[in-house]
Amino acid sequence: MFGLENCGGRELENLNEDIQPGSADSGNLSAIRQLLRRHSPSFRGGAHLLKTGFTKLIGCSVPIQQAGMAALANPELAAAVSEAGALGMVSVGGFPPEKVTRELELVRKRTLRPFGANFLIPGLTDEDIPEVSESVRAASKLARLVEFFYHEPQAELVKIVHSERALACWQVGSKVEAGAATDAGCDMIIAQGIEAGGHIRGRIGLMALLDQVLSKTDIPVIAAGGISSGRAMAASLAAGAAAVRVGTRFAAAEEAGAHPVYQRALVKSEAEDTIFTEAFGTGWPNAPHRVTRSSVEAAQAFQGEEVGQRYVKSSDEWAPVLRFQPIAVTKEVRGNVEAMPHWAGEGVGSVKSILPAAKIVDQLSDEAEKLLRRWSSQSFG
Repeated sequence: MFGLENCGGRELENLNEDIQPGSADSGNLSAIRQLLRRHSPSFRGGAHLLKTGFTKLIGCSVPIQQAGMAALANPELAAAVSEAGALGMVSVGGFPPEKVTRELELVRKRTLRPFGANFLIPGLTDEDIPEVSESVRAASKLARLVEFFYHEPQAELVKIVHSERALACWQVGSKVEAGAATDAGCDMIIAQGIEAGGHIRGRIGLMALLDQVLSKTDIPVIAAGGISSGRAMAASLAAGAAAVRVGTRFAAAEEAGAHPVYQRALVKSEAEDTIFTEAFGTGWPNAPHRVTRSSVEAAQAFQGEEVGQRYVKSSDEWAPVLRFQPIAVTKEVRGNVEAMPHWAGEGVGSVKSILPAAKIVDQLSDEAEKLLRRWSSQSFG
């Protein structure tokens, strides 16, 4: 198709400008834009609608951040997302510095594009900070963005990220936390609405939270919660978000390594099939989250304390999965997978099939761009 793979960035941009809607070649425009995003970060042929404060700071071409989904946010998925022009994330919370470095180097071997590191830090104490700090420092040497979740913003950790010239981000669930993250020196904030899958910090919907957070800070805000379609992405950007954070849709990516039983559950679920609960609290109580209702019901019906096992790489052994234990349901679990947590946000209805991560990025960005252009023409036409 046009030999685009051999074109340089400027040649690709010129080609896009030469193609007019309705021409014989216009049917290939979507594929052309996909190549442009991957080969030319400076692309302006219509994708300027997706150029935001987030893309400028990160150095990517699509305002999409893949969520840090524990073991599902692995190096293979992160690299694939980044290669597609968005920002891939690797979950490294709880890892010692040397393992953080190994995980992130696996991403770097697969892509030269920017990627990020995610630290889930519930229960962090002052005594824990020195140990966590070394892991954060290791991540900041390789990742463009280092983000934190499930703890009050800590200026000390943000300073460590900045000392290695990386960007710092905190996921928040309220305007109070947003103010604290800004005061701590964060470069970006993730505003997570109650529609999100997985563990949830806030208690209100995304649009209401965005309104509160955007009025509280001038730094870029990433919208999170129920965003699995281009329409939801476009709505968030139109509301003032600098990017969107996508989790559930990427859990259904080929590279995520999610268990087939879990991925099939996502494909057949709708928003109404998810539930905001504290059910999967074994080992982590009083931590609200959103999962599929069917996984809660399966765990409730299960007889016994162990629903299966999961493979632990660090010790090269299989460990028990307790009933209602909050784990990442990867291919490396066995047993009654239906009774394990099927993390899912309210946007799960947009998950129709298991796709490569690059295809997911392309679908979301193409649909969002088309809608933003249509809304813009309707407003000013």
